[in-house]
Amino acid sequence: MAERLHVAIARAGVCSRREAEKRICQGRVTVNGKTIRELGTSVDPDTDDIEVNGRRIARSAHRIRITLMLNKPKGVVTTSDDPQHRKTVVDLVQDVEQRLFPVGRLDYHTEGLLLMTNDGTLSHLLQHPRHGIEKIYQAKVKGIPGNEALERLRNGIVLKGRVTAPARVKRLSSTGNNAWLEIAIREGRNRQIRRMCTKIGHPVMKLKRIRYGPLSLGSLNSGSHRRLSAKEIERLYTCCGSPQIHRQKN
Repeated sequence: MAERLHVAIARAGVCSRREAEKRICQGRVTVNGKTIRELGTSVDPDTDDIEVNGRRIARSAHRIRITLMLNKPKGVVTTSDDPQHRKTVVDLVQDVEQRLFPVGRLDYHTEGLLLMTNDGTLSHLLQHPRHGIEKIYQAKVKGIPGNEALERLRNGIVLKGRVTAPARVKRLSSTGNNAWLEIAIREGRNRQIRRMCTKIGHPVMKLKRIRYGPLSLGSLNSGSHRRLSAKEIERLYTCCGSPQIHRQKN
């Protein structure tokens, strides 16, 4: 069945759709031995030989969809390859036969819930700004923010000329001269929570994502992962306005 080349690459778990488009434009993708640079090219993943950076995509790869929840530790980068040779989230799921890629990012010093998948459609839906998937974090900040500072976070902070969308914020506890906050946002700007807290004069000392849309991290150990159930995947599709069940093969 024919589909767009960048979609086929994403479905195979090589990278996201956006990254696949970049690689096509850079001349890093071939179809049946011919370099493709035009976006919108149609292919048949069942019959065409597709290679990305010289690596062939298995013709059956796009059929087996797997989505995992990973408890990302601090000191691990959210990428497939790192020029500095640091540990990546892909290194933490090497026991999975299929090649997976992360849904969005958690920065090097941030830990917690990260989804990894080879389901390009799901990844695209979850990251599209129009769906505004809520992410909840626990942040240990320097000092104890007062009500005025918390209201600033709730109402929006100007970051690079744009005001952040309203956030849900509450103070969980205070430890000595520092405080723990719970912050829920629906955007995904680079290092957004850290930048927001710095703006109000209470920089983040520790940050952990505990919830992504309908899914909670729960008791999953740091560095461990588990496969999502069909019901959990259905809930992810539903929160993106696409209620459909995508079964996984065990």
